[in-house]
Amino acid sequence: MPIRNSIWTIGERPGALREGKLASEKLLEAMIVAAPDILSDQWMIVGRQEKTASGGILDLLALAPDGTLILIELKKAKTPREVVAQAIDYATWAEALDAEDLGRIYERFSGGGNLAEAFRQRFGTPLDEASLNQSHQMVIVAATLDASSERIVGYLAQRGIAINVLCFQVFETGAGQLLSRAWLIDPVETQVAAVETKATDREPWNGEYYVSFGHGESRSWDEARAHGFISAGGGTWYSGTLRLLAPGDRIWVKVPGHGFVGVGTVKGAPVPLGEFELSGEDGAMRPAAEVLTGARYHREFIDDPDRAEYFVPVEWISSVPLGQAVQEVGMFGNQNTVCAPKTPKWRHTVDRLKALFPGWDGGR
Repeated sequence: MPIRNSIWTIGERPGALREGKLASEKLLEAMIVAAPDILSDQWMIVGRQEKTASGGILDLLALAPDGTLILIELKKAKTPREVVAQAIDYATWAEALDAEDLGRIYERFSGGGNLAEAFRQRFGTPLDEASLNQSHQMVIVAATLDASSERIVGYLAQRGIAINVLCFQVFETGAGQLLSRAWLIDPVETQVAAVETKATDREPWNGEYYVSFGHGESRSWDEARAHGFISAGGGTWYSGTLRLLAPGDRIWVKVPGHGFVGVGTVKGAPVPLGEFELSGEDGAMRPAAEVLTGARYHREFIDDPDRAEYFVPVEWISSVPLGQAVQEVGMFGNQNTVCAPKTPKWRHTVDRLKALFPGWDGGR
């Protein structure tokens, strides 16, 4: 059913806020540019009102931390078929954009800014041109969502198309208007669907997960290996995909810049730093924040459920230090924390790892 929210005041006599309207959807677009967190605190706006090859005008263009393109189209007065068709049409244009194209788009949007510098400032990591625009998502922004739009988008999403709807509602208060939002589909599902969007050689998933472990100031592979866990945090884009894992799942862990360092079996669900416990030197269970001293693990966000570090307990089948990481040309790589790749490259990677990985015994 179409997304609808209600907001009530709190008190002895609760009162429902009256629904209102924005002066125009152009105002909503301007608000998003001024405060991108309205859409997501994980995205960076890089383009606005960009002309496509077919002559259409894309409302907004954004980048995710892994270089995924986010195409944002306001529904405005278009019919469900028109807005979905337009979003797909724009995606065919965006798919061909390279680093130089995106650099020029950002330069126009920012009034002369440099995309690589802005990306580093926004996400704290260098812009990897090789991973730029390897996948994309389509997001339709709607002031109201009708049942037909929901059916069309849901149908496409169920078939692996990375498309979603962010529905906004406006409410009136004595102090002014309030804006609420609701996603039609869990954004993590759309993020996962966007992985390998360009792949034309898809195949059934082999049942084994890829994990990217960001060793450095934020987390330590040495500690993850010693205590049996993987972790991610700093934002829902990083930690959200940990929810794909369930006890019994097999994971192959890669540290970017080094190679594959571990294969193990998941032992539990994701747990935030404030609730995760590990065995201390005396053998007693203690808070992980006390046991782990080799990295920050986003301790500054320990009370923030969106930015906290989340941990998944793992029983290592085999693991190696960074200096013995396994890497070959052609092996799979991706910046999502967890994904279930459906490409021959992933099957090839797992087959090679089983042949090369020290101590691999078939998982027994």
